[in-house]
Amino acid sequence: MTSDEIAEYFERLREAGARLKKRPSGEVIEVLGTVLERWRDPDSVWRRDLEDRLPAATGFTAPMIREGLRRALADWTGDALRELAIRELGPIDPVGAVSNRSVSGFDTTAVLLAGSIPMPSLLALIAPLALRSPVLAKAASRDPLTPHLVAQSIAEADAELGRCIRVVDFAATDEGCTRALLEADCICATGSDATIATVQSLVRPPRRLVVDGHRLSIAAVVPPASAELRGELAERLAVDIALWDQLGCLSPVAIFAVDPEPAHAAALGEAIAVALAKAEANWPRGSIAANAAHEIAQQRAEAELRRAAGRAVEIHASDATTWTVIVEDGPEPRPAPLHRFIRVVPVPDPAHLLEAIQPLAAHLAAVAIEGFGEQTPGLARTLASLGTSRVCAPGSMQSPPLDWRHAGRGVLAPLARFGDIEAIA
Repeated sequence: MTSDEIAEYFERLREAGARLKKRPSGEVIEVLGTVLERWRDPDSVWRRDLEDRLPAATGFTAPMIREGLRRALADWTGDALRELAIRELGPIDPVGAVSNRSVSGFDTTAVLLAGSIPMPSLLALIAPLALRSPVLAKAASRDPLTPHLVAQSIAEADAELGRCIRVVDFAATDEGCTRALLEADCICATGSDATIATVQSLVRPPRRLVVDGHRLSIAAVVPPASAELRGELAERLAVDIALWDQLGCLSPVAIFAVDPEPAHAAALGEAIAVALAKAEANWPRGSIAANAAHEIAQQRAEAELRRAAGRAVEIHASDATTWTVIVEDGPEPRPAPLHRFIRVVPVPDPAHLLEAIQPLAAHLAAVAIEGFGEQTPGLARTLASLGTSRVCAPGSMQSPPLDWRHAGRGVLAPLARFGDIEAIA
């Protein structure tokens, strides 16, 4: 791949986009709704192909991928896409209709994908097309498969729409190709804060830039007194931790046990360990790099040293590094190695909870809460005011709705150009 080839792709996309803009927006959204329905169908050729090939591309295991996709795509329907478009963009008008507003996509949109989880890639590619903006996407190095399959599925559903999307692969260190890609009229970029900073430094006005940097999630629960209810909660939390091997922004990196009695946090940690062992049997963890395994071993050893020094720290761990639960004795921030490594952090009350998570506020994607009774609405509003863009129940963290306002903004509106038209005869 060269920068000249990327420039040529943009020329072709602009030509295809000019034709696309002549089609009614509702018609395009209907096609994309059909694409979503095919992806959520576990028996569709695209879904089966992804499930078959994604393990080799990402290192995830097949059982985990099947379960993750089943939960994540269950409510990503064509109807949900139509409702999202109407809610964020307004009534869907046919081409040529007289209206006092204008909503359009950009002539070209570049999408820089990151991570290894397929759902964000699916939505990131569909969103600009819903605005009739042609897309040139750079596949993530950790998932070079999903965007190509999504593009092919769009072309199968509608050949003309398929000509409005192209996926390219090049190294993140290729500055020439990166600069060429950033010549798009609208750029959507995801990645680490360092990656986002680099993109921001290269994008020149008046281009639209929509970015998603580092995000993480946590859970905050009041541990149930009943062993049965505690086990049921632990199983739901284990789903949130285990799916996608804790590598997505919706995977909790810590569980705050809000209770004045530290023994209740310890009991919850033990129940989560049992649930993670069961999750490993049902959805085995995928392969991990040697440095990641080393970090897990190092954090286990560090916890063991603190326990040996008399700290009230408990460690529950598999024989290998497949899952780890560390019950802490205080809310001090500590590393999160991921790959099904979770810390259970005791805090005595909601006030101390908010104090403990304040350093994370700028990066919070989701917080799962449960057990707060009549305090729940107030706590949820407070978490949202800190910047949390999703407050949900344990067990549902990996199943966000299609219209989830990631990073506190809409799905389609940030990619749109809005115009208020006052001079209509």
